[in-house]
Amino acid sequence: MSTEHTTRTPVTVLGLGAMGRALAAAFLTAGHPTTVWNRTPGRADALVARGAVRAAEVAEAVAASPLVVVCVLDYEASRSILEPVGAQLSGRALVNLTSDTPERARAAAAWAAGHGIDYLDGSIMVPTPVIGQPDATILYSGSRETFETHEATLRALGGRASYLGADHGTAAVYDLSLLGFFFSAMAGLMHGFALSGTEGVPAKEFAPFTETIVGILPALAAGMAEDLDRGVYSGDQDNIVMEAAGIAHIIEAAEGRGLNTEVLTAVKGLADRTIAGGHGNAGFVSVIEEMRKPSARAGR
Repeated sequence: MSTEHTTRTPVTVLGLGAMGRALAAAFLTAGHPTTVWNRTPGRADALVARGAVRAAEVAEAVAASPLVVVCVLDYEASRSILEPVGAQLSGRALVNLTSDTPERARAAAAWAAGHGIDYLDGSIMVPTPVIGQPDATILYSGSRETFETHEATLRALGGRASYLGADHGTAAVYDLSLLGFFFSAMAGLMHGFALSGTEGVPAKEFAPFTETIVGILPALAAGMAEDLDRGVYSGDQDNIVMEAAGIAHIIEAAEGRGLNTEVLTAVKGLADRTIAGGHGNAGFVSVIEEMRKPSARAGR
């Protein structure tokens, strides 16, 4: 074993689903002595072949490293793993990369504080193949001292390791907000494939043209953010009345071809209620006024 390998911070990874395995592999690639644990031991085989140490018990895994990373399905799963070893985690750094709500992240932080654990909550914003790459984004919130102490090690997982602040729930807020945007966009993309497909357009021929839409999003988001922070919904370049008419045309064409229009109908409903609320001369950003209201389903 090289001197460089032995001087790198040892790391333990708890949970070896697809993402957990990718995290452990990234630590190994970066030269960190890596201990792994999973309820199903066989998931560690490929990692052990690369030099990871398989722990038979969670307590054994925790004892092996000053930095423990957990990545499982949800916080209920992480709690069931961590609570029995709370005493053993005392004095160690725990980074929870499990995706869940801000409230559960804060509850986990309170539990960790009660056990003397240095705790960071994190959110992984990339798919497994991107883990370990310079452009992989992982968000962290919680103890700044813990983040700065282990930042170099955590950058093995992704070069874009962003610290968002002391509130342990902040990373989860970003995570859910960004994923809400992502999944809504994915639904829209599938509708585009479906609509174009009704006219015999092959998906592989349609796909390159989506780059035009994707390309305008960063500048569009920046402009909307400026409007939102100023509280002014400008409609200089467009207005929501015009955009609602455009959405109506898409719905008409889709319905005429027998397609599901639930997603677009919901968007059209937001636009119509925004117009009725007096924002007809504003841009699409003004639908945030309707977004800030509880949905009808929430009141049931």
